[in-house]
Amino acid sequence: MDVLSATYCLTAKVDTQFQFLSSLNPKFALQTPPSYRSKPKIRSNFCCRNNDHEQTVQGFSVLESDPPWENGSVWSTMGLYFFSLHIPLSFGGLSVVAHLLHQPDLEPQIKAVAILVIEILELFSAVLLLQFTAKRKPVRFFEQGEMQIERNWMFTALLGFTLLIQAMFFISFLADNLVATEDVKNQVVKEILLSGSVASAACTLVYCVVAPLLEEIVYRRFLLTSLAPSMEWYQAVIISSVIFSAAHLSVENFIQLVVVGMVLGCSYCWTGDLRSSLVLHSMYNALTLLINVFG
Repeated sequence: MDVLSATYCLTAKVDTQFQFLSSLNPKFALQTPPSYRSKPKIRSNFCCRNNDHEQTVQGFSVLESDPPWENGSVWSTMGLYFFSLHIPLSFGGLSVVAHLLHQPDLEPQIKAVAILVIEILELFSAVLLLQFTAKRKPVRFFEQGEMQIERNWMFTALLGFTLLIQAMFFISFLADNLVATEDVKNQVVKEILLSGSVASAACTLVYCVVAPLLEEIVYRRFLLTSLAPSMEWYQAVIISSVIFSAAHLSVENFIQLVVVGMVLGCSYCWTGDLRSSLVLHSMYNALTLLINVFG
């Protein structure tokens, strides 16, 4: 018998004796050489660290894993809302009102009230559309889901508002120095706000109540909630924020609105409560109105 065969036989014999002794007395099992266990331990610890990291990243979002809408119908529903409600009412709503009143150029106060009525019409139409296309009815738009107690929605809204103010001042500073463009829409809003008390009240309701409620229901409750189960939560936030910004049809404010949408989306993902992003959205719009009047 050569040396290699003898070594193999000796190793097999030692393993057999060790297994026999381990079965008779468990203490022999504790004397397993460290080399037998070191690699599995390292691999196990590495896997645990990866799992902890994944749980931390995914744990940021507490949105429901089974949204009320089918994943395959998200974009068709979004397209139906966008092209049958949002664009027609945004571009043609005031024209229809002017035609009905036989006034080629609406007065500021009439225009403000008309915008309020158009926004309310779009809000109710969007709610009906989302209720009709849902797989679970009725849809609770302010459902809290898997919200944790320590994730207070009001505190999150205030924190998000603080961060949003800092980001907006920085973006506005860059825009004024690099682009130096004037937003015509802001001038129209300022004219309406200063035209009278009725116009001011209607404009405030539109910007601080109706519009935030409409946009949070469509872009956070519906779109973001529907996208989140099929991708990482931050990817869903980015996609919904880009679409949210594009829906405003403002090239000058596109980047700024994307940032606003991302802060709103993170607020909603963190709390799982639409009240958080709704209050944050309302405070941001109120600040924008104040800047338009006194800025």
